[in-house]
Formats: sequence, C-alpha cells, structure tokens
Amino acid sequence: MEIQGRNIGFTYDGESSPVFSGLDFTIRGPGFVSLFGLSGSGKSTLARIIGSELEASEGTVRITGASRILYSHNNERLPGWCSLENHLASVTPNGRARLLKRLSVEFGVENLLHGRFAGLSMGQKNRVNMLRYLVQDFDILIADEVLANVDEPTRNHILRIIKSTFPDRTFIYISHNAPEVAKFSRTVLVLGSAGNRSEITEISGLDLISDDSGARESLRKTALRLLELASVHDSAAMTPGRRQPSV
Repeated sequence: MEIQGRNIGFTYDGESSPVFSGLDFTIRGPGFVSLFGLSGSGKSTLARIIGSELEASEGTVRITGASRILYSHNNERLPGWCSLENHLASVTPNGRARLLKRLSVEFGVENLLHGRFAGLSMGQKNRVNMLRYLVQDFDILIADEVLANVDEPTRNHILRIIKSTFPDRTFIYISHNAPEVAKFSRTVLVLGSAGNRSEITEISGLDLISDDSGARESLRKTALRLLELASVHDSAAMTPGRRQPSV
C-alpha cells in the first residue's frame, strides 16, 4: 500500500493564506503511521484530503494497493434512536461478531452497549466510536484524535490491541501526544513550513506493541525530536506577512 501526495495545496474558502502549499509526501503501509505537528499545522486538513473528506485546491493524491479508506475523528456522534449494541451490529459485517465481542471487552465498553450514545462520558464515546470503525472492512483507517478524551493507560492498551489485531492494515494516526506518537508509530510525518512551501519531515518511531522498559531513553529522545521539529516548523510558519494556518 502506498499513498503519494504531490504538490498538495489547500486554502479554505474565505481565507487568503493557504493551510499548506507545495506539499509532497509518501506513506507506505501496512503499519502505524502518525501525522504530527503543533496546533494549526494542517494535520486534520491533510488527513481529510487523504480520506477524500476534502478535495485539495491543487496537486494530486494517489493511493495504490488500497480501496477501502475510512476517516474517523473524536467529535463524531452515533445515532440516538437505538442502542449502541444495535447500531454496532448494523455496521459489523458478517463473520465479525466475535471480533466485535472481543474488542468491546478489551476497550472496556462491553457493559455499556445496552445503553445509548448520549449517556456516555466523552472517553466512553471515543472508545465506542473507535470500535465501530475497527469492526468494518478497511485497508486504511485514518484516526484523527479519536482517543483524545481517553485516559492514558486505557489509550495505550487500546493502541496495543489495535496494532496486534490488525498488523496487515494501515493506520494514519493523529495525536498531540509526542511520547504516544513516538512509542507506537513505525513512521512519523511532522508537518511544517520552509519559506513559502510546506514540507513534511519523516522520522522513525519505536513501533512498540508491548511495554519495553529498555526503550525509555529512545522514547524520550524520539519524543523530544518530534517536539523540536514541530517547534522549528512553527517558527517558520510565523514569518512576517504569513498567517498561521488553521487545522
């Protein structure tokens, strides 16, 4: 699987300055790939372009080796007129009921499924929403801050389960949490600017599935490198006469 973006530019209606311009990138799967950058760097915009939620103002995105692409984000809502159990059953393909059952237990939501979405906390909503995407057929799942309201231990557990359960799928993960991104990602793409052009810096993550106490120093260094790159890019984006791009 490969996603190639060439000379990508995007400007929101009514805005005079682009979110990014002249952006080139390549994402290869399967595996866990993250988009990282400070607020306003364009992570969500790029994710939505890859997922066909938005159309680039210029340039092309070419995807080979994948036909089923899903985009999820943390502000989604599930229907309020039926139970969570009924809704999840309606989106789960034949043969995946056991997967739904196992993941609902792993995500700690098994006992919540008889209720309705509106009755859940934000963290519970995030977990159920993530669950409904994972039981569907997909080659690429774009996960845009989908676990933002989930506590860190539970979030780490869920990410380990996802990586071990779907080793042959591609995940494009967006999070502001530098240690989390460094820990779980095979590749991290840091968004930023160089003069009047946008750019992506690619670095390797630790790509861990289980806890590894021996990797703490590597994790610290990788997370710091991510923050350093994002900060440098952010300074470039704030040059005189250039508006800070919005996500």
